[in-house]
Amino acid sequence: MKEKLLGLPRELLANRRLIYSLAKNDFKTKYAGSYLGITWAFVQPVITVLVYWIIFDLVFKSGETGEMPFVLYLVSGIVPWFFFSEALLGGTNALLEYSYLVKKVVFKISVLPIVKIISAFFVHIFFTGFAIFLGACYGYWPSLYTFQILYYAICTFVFVLGLVYATSAIVVFFRDLTQIINIVLQILIWMTPIMWEPDKLITNQFVLNLLRLNPMYYIVSGYRDSIIRQVGFWHHYKWGLYFWVATAILFALGTFIFKRLKVHFADVL
Repeated sequence: MKEKLLGLPRELLANRRLIYSLAKNDFKTKYAGSYLGITWAFVQPVITVLVYWIIFDLVFKSGETGEMPFVLYLVSGIVPWFFFSEALLGGTNALLEYSYLVKKVVFKISVLPIVKIISAFFVHIFFTGFAIFLGACYGYWPSLYTFQILYYAICTFVFVLGLVYATSAIVVFFRDLTQIINIVLQILIWMTPIMWEPDKLITNQFVLNLLRLNPMYYIVSGYRDSIIRQVGFWHHYKWGLYFWVATAILFALGTFIFKRLKVHFADVL
């Protein structure tokens, strides 16, 4: 059992150069042929932020975040969400997109989902830097706590990797899964404190704790702790323990599903 759980991480580590090369190529070719090129990777997230900011803060004046500027609260929370959603959707469709590699007997197909996640991470680096810069513009200067973003980025990476190993394997046999994930993401974004302040809108502690079962709740709050609140991750050690236990279970389940189904990928694709 231990060998099965550690086999996939060892395989990814052994093929790290191939993974990086494929991820870099995926990022470059994703927008090849369009006039603006990779600029499109940044246009949609920026427009999304502007729309939410205008609607919630400037039009309806409903962006209640205390003394914190709403636009900074929004950006610091939505940046990890962009990474998560892009990596989940890209990783889910990795085997379908690279079906010609799946059919090659000697190719390590287990590297394909992580390639999409790393490709999405390239854009995430830019937006994280922008969030830190925006925080500095409002007087929230970078500090030692800012380095915690690396920890929370790893949290997001491992969490979404466990998910996509399951979803990328299942979608080969059930293509409707991509559309289902799109719907779930539309619901989940409102259940995550990205555009609203949980402590100000929810007074029932049971409901609040229920919402915290969403692993992205921990990650989004962690980004804000790093950029704005200057709070160490160790202050939420119980919350963090829950996150890593849930993520470990999810990762083990995802890799199990992937390994059980991968022998049939070439036949179906």
